[in-house]
Amino acid sequence: MSKRKSGLNVHGIILLDKQLGISSNKALQDVRRLFNANKAGHTGSLDPLATGLLPLCFGEATKVSALMLDDDKRYQVTVKLGVMTDTGDAEGQIIETKTVPPLSLEQIQICLQKFTGKQAQVPPMYSALKHKGKKLYELARKGITIEREPRNITIYEINLLEFTPETLTLDLACSKGTYIRSLAEDIGHDLGCGGTVAALRRTQAGQFHLHEAKTLEQLSAMTSEELHASLIAVDKPLAHLLSIHLSPEQKKAIFYGQTVDFKTNESKQNVRLYAENVFLGLGEIGLNDKMTVVRLFNLND
Repeated sequence: MSKRKSGLNVHGIILLDKQLGISSNKALQDVRRLFNANKAGHTGSLDPLATGLLPLCFGEATKVSALMLDDDKRYQVTVKLGVMTDTGDAEGQIIETKTVPPLSLEQIQICLQKFTGKQAQVPPMYSALKHKGKKLYELARKGITIEREPRNITIYEINLLEFTPETLTLDLACSKGTYIRSLAEDIGHDLGCGGTVAALRRTQAGQFHLHEAKTLEQLSAMTSEELHASLIAVDKPLAHLLSIHLSPEQKKAIFYGQTVDFKTNESKQNVRLYAENVFLGLGEIGLNDKMTVVRLFNLND
């Protein structure tokens, strides 16, 4: 997230279909300039090689961007078999090649089934994870490799869309923290020839789908009124949470930092807070049926 000294207080979410060859931050800044927005952030970066769905948050919507990082994702990926690179994708330097054995549909399906479900995945060296304050990709560029702790992930499904003697095209759904480059390498190794990501496209992030997204060219062609009309409401990513509509007295109480009595069948849960159908922020209901404020949103600026 970043700030500017001058601009507009824009609040909402834009679904961008990120183009090939640019960083997520470059894509964010390009769209930010269209809105002349004061504050902006994205919800989980896509590598320059990757295209597709990139939710961009503006203004108060940046307060929910961290929650959106936990969303499940869906991708379409093309795996180049018989080739391994230092980055795990086509942007890296080739470090090894192998002959791809003849593969049957049955062999491929058996392989993919092995990588479906809960599993531990070792993150790649070329990642933004940190080791003693240094990002792993910074160490990797210096030729330094360190041991990485496996992370628990879930691959909900992998569907084979197409295969050739040297490529697999897959549609897959996964949990947060999944590295598709590592998955592509592991699938290639299981098939006996290694593999690397040749193309990657994100098609879903949480409740948002690629068909809802706009390209930079489409956004650039819009008028200011059309741009602002295309903003998704700040509370849309929180739709799965219970909503509470406060009375004027309760609204006043929470703005003074006081608790509010609220009985529910479930305790210790986050909730959305509204007053007069205006979204106010997030609260939490404790074990004693007391609702406390977690975060307030200011959508009036």
